[in-house]
Amino acid sequence: MSVPLYQAKAELFRTLGHPVRIRVLELLQDGPKPVRDLLAAIDVEASNLSQQLAVLRRAGMVTSSRDGALVVYALSTPDVADLLAAGRRILGAVLTDRDALLDQLRADGRDR
Repeated sequence: MSVPLYQAKAELFRTLGHPVRIRVLELLQDGPKPVRDLLAAIDVEASNLSQQLAVLRRAGMVTSSRDGALVVYALSTPDVADLLAAGRRILGAVLTDRDALLDQLRADGRDR
């Protein structure tokens, strides 16, 4: 039996629900990187990074390959970078709306 599309989408967004995973995806937007470079750029233990990379791999958001002794990770599709860009745009719009609402609340408080 197949999983409903809304459930598959929810699982995709759950995968994005960890700061280390988001940071890894951001770093991979510039191109494939070996684990040692990811570890140097993210302040986490190697075991934690390994766990988060495994989650991203299982979700199909990243791929891994070997280059000699190095394990290199890459985004599985440019659409992952597009999704991160959409997230930045949405966050920017939400924060802008909150600032506008806060300004409006402050102005309303002065009018009374």
